[in-house]
Amino acid sequence: MTIFKQKQKLNVVVIGAGGRMGTMLTQTLIHDPHFTLVGAVVRQVSAPAPGDPGVSLDVQALANLFCNDLESVIHGSDVLIDFSTRETTLHALSIAEKHNKAMVIGTTGFTLAEEKVIREYGKRIPIVFEPNMSVGVNLIWKLLEQVAWVLGHDTDIEIIETHHRDKIDAPSGTALKMGHIIADSLNWDFDDVACFNRHGSTEKRTHKQIGFQAIRAGDVIGDHTALFAGEGERIEITHKASSRMSYVKGALKAALWLSLQKPGLYDMHNVLGLKH
Repeated sequence: MTIFKQKQKLNVVVIGAGGRMGTMLTQTLIHDPHFTLVGAVVRQVSAPAPGDPGVSLDVQALANLFCNDLESVIHGSDVLIDFSTRETTLHALSIAEKHNKAMVIGTTGFTLAEEKVIREYGKRIPIVFEPNMSVGVNLIWKLLEQVAWVLGHDTDIEIIETHHRDKIDAPSGTALKMGHIIADSLNWDFDDVACFNRHGSTEKRTHKQIGFQAIRAGDVIGDHTALFAGEGERIEITHKASSRMSYVKGALKAALWLSLQKPGLYDMHNVLGLKH
């Protein structure tokens, strides 16, 4: 991990600490020398007490940090990292603004109206808002801009994503962003060309279309493919996550970078220096 210049360890609160991502984040933070975990916000506090038999040292170290009230732990923090739910994120943003805290948001599934609310908060506090914190995925997004610009007008475009059976939103935020990047590169209106359901259709596929397929099965962490199919050849750009650690590393990189920024709404391309 590239470490940005810091005067001291960064104090972090994790929101949604009871979820898959939150659990891995909190366990990583307590061992990372560049961070201090000062709070782990969950819906319901059920962490075992330190010293309970059969409890791992990691869980014991976290036990006193679990809470269900962000206000009680936000004062000692530098950055909030959020992997929770839409409602929880929006509520946390109001508290972050109140206390002038930076916030990394990895929650997905927001409506357009809710994304507008997040943009408004970005005018007052520093925010990294990114549906996928993986460095690899963000490099894929950058590559998609060029591939779409060169091939998009001559190929049929489909986006296929697979996630575990418990993922709620579909298509995933990552898949939707892939579609938006491709549409923007081709000067297409995303809402006009996105196709989410072909069930019952009796017409041929039109060329000016971006199709989406969402698969929910097993414990798949996250696979995403952008397919450009032309006459006699096809190009598939794929990212497969074998561990959530890639998202954790990206989120921590974003937190370090964000702690040095002025109020604004940023994404991982800002963090990685890919905007130019």
